[in-house]
Amino acid sequence: MTSTRQDGDTWDLASGVGTTATAAAAARAIATREGPSLFADPFAEPLVRAVGVDLLTRLASGELPPGDLVEQVAIDVAKVRGKFYDDFFLDAGSTQVVILASGLDSRAYRLLWPAGTVLYELDQPQVVAFKTRTMAELGAEPTADRRVAAVDLRDDWPAALRDAGFDPARPTAWSAEGLLGYLPPEAQDSLLDTVTDLSAPGSRVATESRPNPKPGDEARTKESLNGVSERWRARGFDPAMAKQRYFGERNEAAPYLAARGWTLHGTTVRDLLAAVGLPAPEDDGMRLGDLLYVSGTLDESQVPSSRVGRECLGRF
Repeated sequence: MTSTRQDGDTWDLASGVGTTATAAAAARAIATREGPSLFADPFAEPLVRAVGVDLLTRLASGELPPGDLVEQVAIDVAKVRGKFYDDFFLDAGSTQVVILASGLDSRAYRLLWPAGTVLYELDQPQVVAFKTRTMAELGAEPTADRRVAAVDLRDDWPAALRDAGFDPARPTAWSAEGLLGYLPPEAQDSLLDTVTDLSAPGSRVATESRPNPKPGDEARTKESLNGVSERWRARGFDPAMAKQRYFGERNEAAPYLAARGWTLHGTTVRDLLAAVGLPAPEDDGMRLGDLLYVSGTLDESQVPSSRVGRECLGRF
């Protein structure tokens, strides 16, 4: 569980990088209890409980107060992150949706999708099978035509998506939520290239774009992540958070997508929090406040990428 990420590594929702999906769902469960009028995911807690990691279950259920195990800023970010992606999908107007690395995302079951929406969830076979089974046991029914593409992103996921019925000629709403930092830099670029290649004009995309680190930033981030892991380890669960991410220079997602024909709009976490009256994060090692949430549309005109890049980069 504590080994550093490497090519070909494996995991499930209770081990390795898969625990990040379960921890994110636990944060959504806490966020739902605190402010359901802003964001609510009623399936987060039962899904975490079904995974069976004791510490995360106790946090998600409220049996154990967050205290210093889950900082308030992380709970607040879960609120605005959840709202950002909910709003993105509800405003997208697309009836073909792809959720990449869907993990314990429950939007296929809890959002009111337009009639005729086909929603593809893409994740490892054991992950999508677990969620499908658990949601059925909870008596939950999808609110869209939910289809799964059971595949690792390191494999031929476009083929799996097509096999599930995906139509690249139709405009698509794509999300890559909380994903890019867990991919090597070259894999991130490949993913964004493939999303662009599979997108008809008018498609939409939403993801995060993290500024490249300044000297010392990554050391502070690792220190913060290790601090959280140490506190959780004392409670019997070791997520080894710093070892689940890929560090180092990479292309920032926003300008990279803009250069490929996407017209994007971005908002920092700091501004998202301020917009709903929540306090801005302090200057901590996680650099949460500067993380940019971006969404946008693939240009109908397909103007040359060099000009699109120049026009759009000025927004970031």
